[in-house]
Amino acid sequence: MAATDRTSGREAILRKNWAMVPHKIAVMALDHVVGYDLGTPPQVFNAARKSDQDRFYDVRVCSAGPIRSTAGFTVIPDYGLDELATADTVLVPGIGAGGPVTDGTIPPEPREALLAAAARGARIVSICTGASVLAAAGLLDGRTAATHWAWARRISGLYPRVNWNFDVLFVDDGDILTSAGVGAGVDLCLHIVRNDHGAETANRAARRCVVPAVRQGGQAQYIERPVPPVAGAGTEPTRAWALDRLAEPVSLEEMAAHARMSVRTFTRRFRDETGLSPRQWLLRQRVVHAQLLLESTDLGVETVARRSGLGSATALRQHLQASIGVAPSAYRRIFRESAFRHPVQSAS
Repeated sequence: MAATDRTSGREAILRKNWAMVPHKIAVMALDHVVGYDLGTPPQVFNAARKSDQDRFYDVRVCSAGPIRSTAGFTVIPDYGLDELATADTVLVPGIGAGGPVTDGTIPPEPREALLAAAARGARIVSICTGASVLAAAGLLDGRTAATHWAWARRISGLYPRVNWNFDVLFVDDGDILTSAGVGAGVDLCLHIVRNDHGAETANRAARRCVVPAVRQGGQAQYIERPVPPVAGAGTEPTRAWALDRLAEPVSLEEMAAHARMSVRTFTRRFRDETGLSPRQWLLRQRVVHAQLLLESTDLGVETVARRSGLGSATALRQHLQASIGVAPSAYRRIFRESAFRHPVQSAS
């Protein structure tokens, strides 16, 4: 599917959300499902709501019958695989054993239901080794996808036609989104809420779940490898210092000086702790801040660019387009109109 087609598909999904038609998510669970992954989507998406009684998402866990989990209990979902026929989003949690992660196969019934959902334009999402289910169905051929770093060798061997990225927390490829393991599923679900309903809604959902709204860096920082002992308090105080100065032209040298390290040591330490270079991390913070300003203020695009430290409207447009695929004016119009039509109440 061409990039333009993926963007159009995303816009169709968002427009349904803006109209406040309940967005149906079918969580398709297979045997040996990872318990944490199965519980993440209902927890996060049910926390995204206009009020305590009015939720943005209708989450339904479904399967072909009772299934075993890797956590030592059996799951009896309330719904069958026919839910995939009408779902707006289909989400596949990770599995700990079985065909997709063992021999590259997938049972016929879930495979057919998954392919039919993708063919009619449903958004397809996976958490952790759930990506192997998508790959076994052929949905990831020629595309970039993420999964847990610990499965890198096995899964990349089973599915060589997929462009696997084992360093990131998740990959957003438009109509198909995949995440790394366990906690990265929370990151991806919040990312989806943020794209569908804006940063404020995602932040409230994160607070309800008592998790960070945006977790910086990729899973590269969690890969098991020998790490030399590190002295000192790390770069966290400098990151907090930089967040208070997003509108200012903070340089790498200034950040290193604040941390009382050489530029080389600071850069290495920073990447070890966040998975990003200082400049990459700072840019990401500025884009997120610009999104919040576009949603919550009437400031002009040039002013938003300056206050977020991106410099100019041109730079803001480029970075926002690269980050979320939407121009500043369109982003503001979409989410300001949504907030006007359907004001979101504060969580109690």
